[in-house]
Amino acid sequence: MSQEESFYIVPPEQHKQLVHDAYLARGYNSSEAEAAAAMCGNASHHGIRTHNALKALHLDELFGSGSGGCVPDAQIEVIESKFKAVQTWNAHRKLGQAVAMEAMNTCIELADEYGVGIVAVDNAFHYLWGGGYVIDAAKKGYIAYTNCTSTLSEVVPFGGKYPTLGTNPHSWGFPTCDAVGYPVVLDWATSTIAMGRVQQLKREGKELPPNAAIDANGKMTTDPNQVAALLPFGAHKGYGLCLLNELYGAVIGGSLPTLRGRADEAKAAGEKSTTAFYFQVIHPDALSGRDFSKNRSQAENITAVIKDVLGHGNENCMLPGTIEANNAKRSVKAGGLLFSAAELEEFAQLAEECKIDPALWSPQNLPLFTEA
Repeated sequence: MSQEESFYIVPPEQHKQLVHDAYLARGYNSSEAEAAAAMCGNASHHGIRTHNALKALHLDELFGSGSGGCVPDAQIEVIESKFKAVQTWNAHRKLGQAVAMEAMNTCIELADEYGVGIVAVDNAFHYLWGGGYVIDAAKKGYIAYTNCTSTLSEVVPFGGKYPTLGTNPHSWGFPTCDAVGYPVVLDWATSTIAMGRVQQLKREGKELPPNAAIDANGKMTTDPNQVAALLPFGAHKGYGLCLLNELYGAVIGGSLPTLRGRADEAKAAGEKSTTAFYFQVIHPDALSGRDFSKNRSQAENITAVIKDVLGHGNENCMLPGTIEANNAKRSVKAGGLLFSAAELEEFAQLAEECKIDPALWSPQNLPLFTEA
């Protein structure tokens, strides 16, 4: 969260009500709307502005209930399997956040029984911020991971010129609350920046970092209005991680990435256009070799390892997850969720559509957050 911008404090219940009502207005049932509002609020609480409610509802408008890519009130089908620690679901295009929350909870239940739990989801709709699901699991004491194939193919393979991959995020959460006070979290799109970040910069009139995107002519651009495709981070390394999601999706049942999110084209070609999810939770006890140095417990050993990594002159290094944890502390200090004036303008338009007083979202009627 940039310190150069001004942020206004929105009461969490005000945000929750608007997002809940917006999803209800689109035909989703109450439990789906509640799940969406919870995960959107969680994203904003942790300062994840690229995957907040505005991004979620924009995706739903373009590729979800607005186009048939997501089906309100759809029911999850659990596919029969011989593998006790693994479940495979057909989500039947149910709202992604609701599916993801249920999938992660199911993984935890399986991990409690078998040491590890896996849920693979076919025919899904994007679940937005993957970090939120693994953070919640890590806070409960589990090692958690998820990846998904993105709604569209927007990323050019390393050395290529045409986008045939999704932004394809990976999210890991590790139970380090006892060691550092918050989960270590690795959560990233495999593109140099997320498309949600491009949309945020466009909304706020700012440029992209260099070497992150190309225009329609295949030339590098920093203008968010000219972005035609994104580049993978870390050259061939990011490309490999990006490809990994496509292969997970292929194993689960996902179809051609270049037709994903393009329902009419996919149907004409006899292909699917839906997204695939993968969730995995490991109970830490299942990994313990019970031979920790100096008779340390597993938790004490985690703490010792982190202290060693951040020692030897590395005391100022940042652990993955620190930014999210600090943003969460900032939200707690503010007593609400923090949004920019540009974001409030879009929320006001949404409120008007939901027949809620848009003045509630005016910067003039909301307190300005200050760090002091």
